[in-house]
Amino acid sequence: MLNKPPGVVCTVRDPHRRPTVMDLVPDPAPGMVPVGRLDADSRGLLLLSTDGDLAHRLTHPRHGVTKRYRLVLGRGLTAPDIRRLLEGIELEDGLARPQSIRRVSASRDDLIEVTIAEGRKRELRRLCAAIDAPVVDLVRTGLGPLRLGRLGEGRSRPLTPAELNGLYASVGLTPP
Repeated sequence: MLNKPPGVVCTVRDPHRRPTVMDLVPDPAPGMVPVGRLDADSRGLLLLSTDGDLAHRLTHPRHGVTKRYRLVLGRGLTAPDIRRLLEGIELEDGLARPQSIRRVSASRDDLIEVTIAEGRKRELRRLCAAIDAPVVDLVRTGLGPLRLGRLGEGRSRPLTPAELNGLYASVGLTPP
């Protein structure tokens, strides 16, 4: 598990010589790759794995693995905004709809938590732009049964046996 900071790309090697997530992992295992993506401006929970089957199941929409994000928006959301997002918005690559949206704070209507099961390229940023509420900050806080917790930005750690078992179970696999 890695807490990806902004400005780091989710790739093993970058031809433009930008910092990659692999630069943040001490002694990565041979064949380790990022599982899914967070755009360079986003931060938060990212998994790295050597298990291709697990990575595929975690990222393919058919398996319905949820991803939880905390967003700070350029303006507060109204009840109609939230309703519109939950009903779905037609983007250039099809209908997109979060599973849930909740306000994180009663005093801040620009701070929300969103859960999705798909995760298309920049999906949350595009959804929010469609209702004229640009994303100022985006942090992935959960992936399936995993939570980012207190892992410092730019830090990584191995999953615990319980986390690993829960992750494999969430996609119908038996841990190796």
